Amino acid sequence: MLFRSLALAIAIGAALPALAMQVQPMKPLKPSESVWKPAPTPPGGIAWSVLESTKEVTRLDENKLIRSKPVFPAPVKALAGKRIKVNGYMLPLGKGAKQTHFVLLAYPPDCPFHLNPAPTQFIEVKVATPMAMDYNVRTIEGTLTLGGSDEQGIFYKILDASEG
Repeated sequence: MLFRSLALAIAIGAALPALAMQVQPMKPLKPSESVWKPAPTPPGGIAWSVLESTKEVTRLDENKLIRSKPVFPAPVKALAGKRIKVNGYMLPLGKGAKQTHFVLLAYPPDCPFHLNPAPTQFIEVKVATPMAMDYNVRTIEGTLTLGGSDEQGIFYKILDASEG
């Protein structure tokens, strides 16, 4: 019994320095503080910071599902219906080496099992000519459509896109 008590005391004493060195929880980082940076702005293009300036208003529906709507600031409203150029990371929505429908992400995909971009950090893209799939920064050009009034969480679309 004395041996067990002594062994337990030694084990606890050895563990105390490790417990004292544990990292304390931190506040979530703002996008500007994150180790992940958005894709660089192409020459003559739109910066993701402009699109990210849109505010998201959320609510729970009767099924406890999160619904969100955008509140577009004036600089984003001014882009509606205009041809824009933007860089991003391609996330395919279908199978195959070439894609005609995909999501363009502001930030590199960080986990294949849990993608978590906000609605201001991606654009739904459709192209007429299939594009080869890769995870490098891509430049997309097309007419920006503002959405989200249906509360489905898709704020931006480019449905006539081409690779820039």
